[in-house]
Amino acid sequence: MIKRTLEELKPYAPPGHFGMAAMMIHGKEETGAKKFRFALSVFLPGGGAEWDKETLEKIYYVLEGSVTVTDKAGKKYVLHKDESLVIVPGDERHLINESNLPAKMLVIAAYPDE
Repeated sequence: MIKRTLEELKPYAPPGHFGMAAMMIHGKEETGAKKFRFALSVFLPGGGAEWDKETLEKIYYVLEGSVTVTDKAGKKYVLHKDESLVIVPGDERHLINESNLPAKMLVIAAYPDE
């Protein structure tokens, strides 16, 4: 078992993201997790992630504030505190914090099979 505390986490910059800060909680490099990575993301107002086509499963879980995820068809999913969204391989998405408050979100993402 490996316990992690907020004080131990180090920021990183996920590609295609803007106006945000991310910290990896569990992952291959941090704790040896092999099947998934688990991160904390904080999006400032107007911050988000560019359009991307997912190749692996991902789950968003909002802790504070709200984020808007738009799919390829233009459908918007507004996620508020204690709401989540699963994204499956092939889904295309864009993410933005459209509010005037920061949004805090947990992200769980699968690693490719080795």
